[in-house]
Amino acid sequence: MNANLKPREIMTEQQAPASPRELIAFRIDAQEFCIDIMAVREIRGWTPATPLPQSPSYVRGVVNLRGAVLPIIDMSARLNMGVTQTNARSVVIVVSIRGQLVGLLVDAVCDILNVDEAQLQASPEVASDTVYSFVTALLTIEDRMLGLIALEHILPPAEAEAA
Repeated sequence: MNANLKPREIMTEQQAPASPRELIAFRIDAQEFCIDIMAVREIRGWTPATPLPQSPSYVRGVVNLRGAVLPIIDMSARLNMGVTQTNARSVVIVVSIRGQLVGLLVDAVCDILNVDEAQLQASPEVASDTVYSFVTALLTIEDRMLGLIALEHILPPAEAEAA
C-alpha cells in the first residue's frame, strides 16, 4: 500500500456547502415575487380562461392545456392586490402544487435567480398573517426586494382537490 495515500475524508451534511437555489422571479403590478423553479412546468402567454361558477374571486377560470383542464389563479387577486388587467404581455406560469397543475397569472416573468439560503430573510413581524402564509421569505438583490411565495398556500387543500 502506498504510504502517500490518505484516507478519503467524508464530508458530513453540516460541512457540505449549501447548493444555490434556483428561483423564477415574476412581477405583479410594481412588486416582484419568486417561486422555486423546480415547481415550474412551463411558461405560457395569456389566453382567456373560461369562468367557473361559484369559484373564489382569485380563480380566473380554466383553460385547455393539451387536453387537460388547467385552473388559472390570478396571483394579484390571491395576494389581495386587486384583479390583474390582462394584456398581450400577461403570462401564465404553470406549476405543480401538491401534484396538481395550476396556472398562475402574473404580469411578467423577470428572470431566473441563483440564491443561497443565507440570502433569504424572514418576513418582518409587522406583516399580517396573510402575508406570512404566502410570503415565506424576502430576498434582496441590488435595489430589488422579492417575496418568496409558498406555493402550497396558493390553493387551500380543499380547493386543490376540487381544482
